[in-house]
Amino acid sequence: MTNSWATFTTAEPDLAELIEERFGAFTHHILATLRKDGSPRTTGLEVRFLNGELWLGMMPDSLKALDLRRDPRFALQANPGDGTGMGGGDVRISGRAVEVQDPAEKARYGEEVEPPEPFHLFRAELTEVVRTYVEDDKYLVLQVWKPGEPLRLIKRT
Repeated sequence: MTNSWATFTTAEPDLAELIEERFGAFTHHILATLRKDGSPRTTGLEVRFLNGELWLGMMPDSLKALDLRRDPRFALQANPGDGTGMGGGDVRISGRAVEVQDPAEKARYGEEVEPPEPFHLFRAELTEVVRTYVEDDKYLVLQVWKPGEPLRLIKRT
């Protein structure tokens, strides 16, 4: 069983909808990968939620694509937007990026998204989804989902 976006949306449909809205509010987001020496690299990235998957598309031989080929672990943070409002909360997704090698699968994605050719395409396998927000101007609330575990709700004052 893979931990696809569909797995998450089945387990937590309301939270998944909020997270898709947060990512949909802006085009560019922040992807963190690991360099050869193990240090972090952050870069901008566009993401797509299509057909029950979270897709990460990249230019050919971009450093982030090369990082993910070497070590598939990633963290993805939604663009926080202007100011300090953080409408919808702070949203982060962690996981492993699986490169799509199947030409037919890449072609289906390309037909729908129309990215510049050629491109790398990775499908996200989720290890954690976190939403952080402020409730009642008093509590910092974290919603934490991990595959196979119930949603955890953590409130801090």
